[in-house]
Amino acid sequence: MTRGNHGPSDEAPAAALIEAGFALEIADAPLLHEGLTLADIAHVLDLRARGIVPEEAARRLLALLLETHGVAAEDFPYEAAHGDPYNSRERLFVERIGDDAGWLHAGRPRREAARVALRLLLRSMIVDLVEQAAGFAAAAARVAGEHSRTLMPDQTYLQQAQPSTFGHYLLTFAYPALRDADRLLACLDWVNLSPGGAGCVNGSRLVSDREHIAALLGFDGVIEHTRDAMWQIDGLVDLLATAASLVTNLAKLAEDLEIWDSQEFDFVELAGPYTRASVLMPQKRNPYALAIVRGAAGVLIGRVSGYLAVVKTPSARSDNLIYAQGEVPRALELARRVVRLMAEVVATLGVHPERMEQALLSGFSQATDLAEHVMQTCGVDYRTAYLVVGRAVNRAGRGGLRGVDITGAMLDRAAQEQIGRPLGLTGADLRGVLDPRAIVQTRSAPGGAAPEVVERMAAGCADAARALDARAVRLRAVHHDAVEELLRIAGEVAEIPG
Repeated sequence: MTRGNHGPSDEAPAAALIEAGFALEIADAPLLHEGLTLADIAHVLDLRARGIVPEEAARRLLALLLETHGVAAEDFPYEAAHGDPYNSRERLFVERIGDDAGWLHAGRPRREAARVALRLLLRSMIVDLVEQAAGFAAAAARVAGEHSRTLMPDQTYLQQAQPSTFGHYLLTFAYPALRDADRLLACLDWVNLSPGGAGCVNGSRLVSDREHIAALLGFDGVIEHTRDAMWQIDGLVDLLATAASLVTNLAKLAEDLEIWDSQEFDFVELAGPYTRASVLMPQKRNPYALAIVRGAAGVLIGRVSGYLAVVKTPSARSDNLIYAQGEVPRALELARRVVRLMAEVVATLGVHPERMEQALLSGFSQATDLAEHVMQTCGVDYRTAYLVVGRAVNRAGRGGLRGVDITGAMLDRAAQEQIGRPLGLTGADLRGVLDPRAIVQTRSAPGGAAPEVVERMAAGCADAARALDARAVRLRAVHHDAVEELLRIAGEVAEIPG
């Protein structure tokens, strides 16, 4: 029995399909508008170079496409009733130049134009996001260098851990941002390959060399396998995951700063432009910018998992890319805005060194160094020293004392209770062991919190950020120049005066 689902239907699309399907794609048309036009221009130039499209048809098509390139997406008549963005464009082109518009179909399915357009958009957005990541790292490095000697109690589980500096703490977030920027550039290597000329699944008999289209559009090369060129999505997953990683790193910082910006801690203070006041409670100034960053991280994590759920389908299915055309660019744009915001938050952050040092001196963050001192001077193993110091700290805390108040006599009493004998520490001068600033100065190994080490690391992060920023500027120029050259060539063929 022969089925009747061959060839185009002569029936109008269902209203429900228009509303749920075509409207979804039309909503993404503004994102792809410029890229679709550039893809069309490159395709026509390639067909002309191969002698496939007549010269006059090529001239008329290119003139129309150059005109379209000058039309803002919001002014272009994209209508869901006509189908997806490609169909809306085709309808207008046919109205304007008749059958000459039909040459756009030669050797190319509609999805190829969309694939090219998405990659052209993403390469620009990746460069923008790399630039913002570099900006955050630069801001963090500058502030870290300024606070290489600002003492603070570093924390784990919101409990005092060891003496450190705010500069050392802040660099925790600069390094991952730099690594994520490098990952974004690796994603760009994937994005900046051309699917042009791949045809549907097995290539096109009209195209013997796909490098021409790639060169016209400024791609670094072609995606080798034609079916892979049309349907690959793994790089999009990498891109979404990297954007989520970048913002999640900043969300960790945002969560810490939200706690430290409170009256209870008062370690830092967000600059006024990054806060929002309560309309009911006159005393409240809320760290609104930090809530935006934290929320954005959750949204981006959701988009990664959501897209993975979408692409878990059989191969060569349109849903893999239909949803990507909107989800991936919007995710990158959200990430760009949030990274820029967090860079400004850090750059303008008020830091309260006296409050940090007061909190540091009120606790027992010296305990680890004290236990190591006991181990080294009293001939006991570290576990024993740990238990002795822990007992002394417990008693001191219950007695309203601080870490700097611990004496050798207190340690001997704790040792008597713990191991049945004193350690001979009564009368010992422990001030150098218990002084947080002296402790921090001993952390001079690579990566440590000693001020000189922090300053070197901050300078290194700043250098890396500048190099990333410079690379982003170069890449943007290369991509821009490629587009300008494409438009110039098309203008010459269309005989449009420069």
